[in-house]
Amino acid sequence: MSPGRPIRLLLCLLLIPFAAAGAQQAEPSSPRNASYEIDVTLDPEGRMLEGRQILEWRNIQEVSTDELWFHLYWNAWRGNRSTWMLEDRVRDRSDRRGKEKDEDYGWIQVDSVRLLGDPSADGRDQEIELTTRYASPDDGNPDDRTVLVVALPRTVEPGETIRVALTWKARIPRTFARTGYRGDFYFFAHWFPKLGVLEPAGWNCHQFHAATEFYSDYGAYVVRMTVPAAYVVGATGLEDEQIENSDGTVTHQYSQNDVHGFAWTTSPHYDVIEERFEMAGLPPVELRLLMQPEHLGQAERHLAASRAALESYGTWYGPYPYGHVTIVDPAYGSGAGGMEYPTLFTCGTRRFNPPGGDSPEGVTVHEMGHQFWYGLVGNNEFEHAWIDEGLNTFSTIRTLEHAYDPRILVRRYLDGFVPLRFPEIEVSRWNRRLNQMRRAGSSDMPGKPTYHYFPGTAGVITYSKTALWLATLERHLGWETLREILSTFHESYRFEHPLPADFFAVADEVAGQDLSWFFDQVHGDSVAFDYAVTRAKSTRVRTRGWVEQQGELVLMDTDEDEDEDADDDSDDAEGDDEEKVYRTEVVVNRLGDGRFPVDVLMVFEDGEEVRETWDGRDRWKMFVEERPSRLEYAEVDPDRVLMLDPVRTNNSRMRKSQAKLPARSWGTKWMLWFQDRLSGFAFYM
Repeated sequence: MSPGRPIRLLLCLLLIPFAAAGAQQAEPSSPRNASYEIDVTLDPEGRMLEGRQILEWRNIQEVSTDELWFHLYWNAWRGNRSTWMLEDRVRDRSDRRGKEKDEDYGWIQVDSVRLLGDPSADGRDQEIELTTRYASPDDGNPDDRTVLVVALPRTVEPGETIRVALTWKARIPRTFARTGYRGDFYFFAHWFPKLGVLEPAGWNCHQFHAATEFYSDYGAYVVRMTVPAAYVVGATGLEDEQIENSDGTVTHQYSQNDVHGFAWTTSPHYDVIEERFEMAGLPPVELRLLMQPEHLGQAERHLAASRAALESYGTWYGPYPYGHVTIVDPAYGSGAGGMEYPTLFTCGTRRFNPPGGDSPEGVTVHEMGHQFWYGLVGNNEFEHAWIDEGLNTFSTIRTLEHAYDPRILVRRYLDGFVPLRFPEIEVSRWNRRLNQMRRAGSSDMPGKPTYHYFPGTAGVITYSKTALWLATLERHLGWETLREILSTFHESYRFEHPLPADFFAVADEVAGQDLSWFFDQVHGDSVAFDYAVTRAKSTRVRTRGWVEQQGELVLMDTDEDEDEDADDDSDDAEGDDEEKVYRTEVVVNRLGDGRFPVDVLMVFEDGEEVRETWDGRDRWKMFVEERPSRLEYAEVDPDRVLMLDPVRTNNSRMRKSQAKLPARSWGTKWMLWFQDRLSGFAFYM
């Protein structure tokens, strides 16, 4: 700690109410039942944090408790036997893949926990030293130290408020899970002892898992961060004051009400850019962008994407209430990009990043969007991560479609250093999600707790599958109905902890129908959806066999050489003036276990179209048409309503094979592209 810090901290504890007085005068938007006042000092040379904090907690449940359960997230990187490290080895996006170095590891250690009583006659807080133990409620791992249990000397009754003081220190890891250091860049997420959530069944305080995120109550935060004087600080909330210390450090005080966490970053290299978002019908928002110097040319792209998210989400779901947000461009290679925190988020870009490929726009819109889905609607990400990640992934793609031109193909070469744009080739923003669904869309049942998902494919279920079933609902119910579902859910559960059943109930009510048939499949099961056209035939209608004519049975002539099941392509034969009628048979199969109503489109050679609707419940259905034209092709789900069907190659079928047509089409496009590139090279020769 810097000189004079303990004295000032003591004065703060005795004389300052828990949150800043001015801020506390505002009408609370949240319960504010878990509030923190924290003093923390960064030691860059020792890669250490030293902290003191006071937690003010109010029991808002109808049950009493004689314990407090805290998350110590940084102990996930204390050694290679923690639950996080063991799970990380089987993820596709592993941070280290089992190749940790000594400087990679980090930890957090609580040195003391004291229960603060009412001030005594001399004005000093009464203190009771408390005992602690570690717990592993999820898997019993004896080497995991990410949950700390504090025993209280008495029970805390419903409605009662207590204050607890903790002192702690932490070794900063070389970035794991977006928190830590790279050189003199620091990003601190979930960095202090953080209280779990008391629920009617007891404390909800999971171990830190590799494929899940976080869950905590809302409160008021006042945080004082002491860093070297040359360092720029960005943090949750707004800066109240700066104090210059005699040892060459500066203390930055930030405060924020009605949030469920606090993150901060510091580096001597940030360039600060500020702008104000204004739009009729929405409250203004101050944007503070912390950019790496080599990325300054992309500052406006970051700001534009942030504005696009504030406009779309604010218009669709409800206004952003805080009035400010900090946008962080993390150091290249730091591993801190693409993550959300209250009123602050990280993006991620490269020195050379041409427009059109949704980078950095995509990650910026997504993380800004998390201020709505996660920041304002505080679901339990350990157990139901799809609520924020899935809803936000769907909203991200919809925002990009609304605010930007179609995405084009951008490929990177030389280990990602050199990008090459292909403006002639448009790429669907749903491609990545559909590809993931093909790979692992049925790997887990979404309805089980997220921390029980297989770590290697958890993101497919949480992000992609949820976004795709929301896109399916949009196409099935209409955008206005789905938008009202999402906005009603958002408004009903702002600053609360909704459960999946809450979302489903809102959807049923707004849609005016029971949607359990759908949610039982996409949330309560792991079924795959796949509809295919397996037969598309047109045959000339000719009468054969015995028929009744003028009261007698007559044998109609037959052609022994004619295959009755084959397509009839001899219609133009000379001398055949008979009116032609064709029987068209189209068979659609349900290859997966998922059931969904689908349309079946039949297009005929004379330009006529027939569209049928099938409830999709049986394993197959045949559609028959008799008309004076042959079938050209048939397609199931022609409007692509069922976005959960990732195998589109079997959704349509030509009556006659056109094997050369795709090759000719793509060959022409690539030849034109190659010719264009040769012309470009010739210009410089």
